[in-house]
Amino acid sequence: MVKGKNRGVTSLATNIHQKHYINMALIKSVRGFTPEFGDNCFLAENATIIGDVKMGHDCSIWFSTVLRGDVNSIRIGNGVNIQDGSVLHTLYQKSTIEIGNYVSVGHNVTIHGAKIKDYALIGMGSTLLDHAVIGEGAIVAAGSLVLSNTIIEPGSIWGGVPAKFIKNVDPEQAKELNQKIAHNYLMYSDWYK
Repeated sequence: MVKGKNRGVTSLATNIHQKHYINMALIKSVRGFTPEFGDNCFLAENATIIGDVKMGHDCSIWFSTVLRGDVNSIRIGNGVNIQDGSVLHTLYQKSTIEIGNYVSVGHNVTIHGAKIKDYALIGMGSTLLDHAVIGEGAIVAAGSLVLSNTIIEPGSIWGGVPAKFIKNVDPEQAKELNQKIAHNYLMYSDWYK
C-alpha cells in the first residue's frame, strides 16, 4: 500500500460500521457439484461447504462446521441450524444425508449418512452413523452414538453409547421445544448478517 493513500481499500471496521457482511465461508465445487443455498441462509466465516449440498431457506451453518458432499449428496430442508464444529459426510455410492425442516443439530455433532426428519433435535457431541433414521420430533441426547441402521421413532428420546430408547415424549411438548430452538437459531443468525 502506498503511504498516505487508501487506494480503494475499505477497512473491516468501516464495513462493520456500515453493516456490510463479509462472508468468507469456504464453498467449493467437487466432481461437477457446486453447493446450492436457499434465501436468507447464514454461513459462518469459517464454515466449509463442499460439493453436492443443497440447502433450503433460513438455514444457519455455524463456526467450524463442515458439510462434505464430495462422495455423495447432502440435502437440508428449511430452517435447519447446524451448530459449531459439526461434521456431515457420507459413504461413496452407499449413503446420503437427508435433513428435514427445522432440525437443530447441536455443537460438535457427526452425521455420517443418516436421515433426520422434521423438528428433530440432535444433542451436542452426538454421532449418527450410516442409514440411521431419526423420526419427526425425536430427540437424541447429548453425547449419544446412534449406530448404523437404527430407527428412532417419532417423538421419542434416545441416549447413550450405543443409543437406546429412553422414553416417548408428548408430541406437542417435543414439537414446542424443538421449534423454539430451531426458530431461536434463525434469530441468532440474523445477528451476524
